Amino acid sequence: MAALEQLEKEVRSIKERNACVERDKAWETSWARRATLFLLTYAAIAIYFHAAGLPQPFVNAVVPALAFVISTLTLPFFKRIWLARRFK
Repeated sequence: MAALEQLEKEVRSIKERNACVERDKAWETSWARRATLFLLTYAAIAIYFHAAGLPQPFVNAVVPALAFVISTLTLPFFKRIWLARRFK
């Protein structure tokens, strides 16, 4: 009977881990994450541009923030290529 209880415990543990992985994956692919990345990146760059005395820091911060978000959107594409080559 102890072996059966151990198996049930392991199955519960695997299910809990899988649920965590699914939540993490949902966050990684969500638009909420992308918007958060854009806003935080934009704020950091705008503050830096303002402190550095650059002209129109709040307008000019849009381009690098967008570039960063676009770069993160291409990562899944390159990940698939890397995985395909790595694990032929």
